[in-house]
Amino acid sequence: MFRLWGKIWKDNHMLADTVVCDDSDDTRTHKIFHGLEEICYEMDLGNPIWLDSTVKDFKKHDKARFYQDNFIEQVEFDYLEIQVIEED
Repeated sequence: MFRLWGKIWKDNHMLADTVVCDDSDDTRTHKIFHGLEEICYEMDLGNPIWLDSTVKDFKKHDKARFYQDNFIEQVEFDYLEIQVIEED
């Protein structure tokens, strides 16, 4: 089982969170992209852009933060954070 946790933060308070699960035989990268799309759909957000700094942080910590610079549209929060919480 692969689980990805998405959280929206503003002023150091978590406003919303959701966990998506993926039992498919896809690669880890596909599971992350699909999980992020599902998180954004559930939270009614546009899909963020993966900047080089975002990719680097995710590779290092299995956690990434998407700030206003990662989104095309204006967002009403400080950042969206995704974190891998379970891998098989």
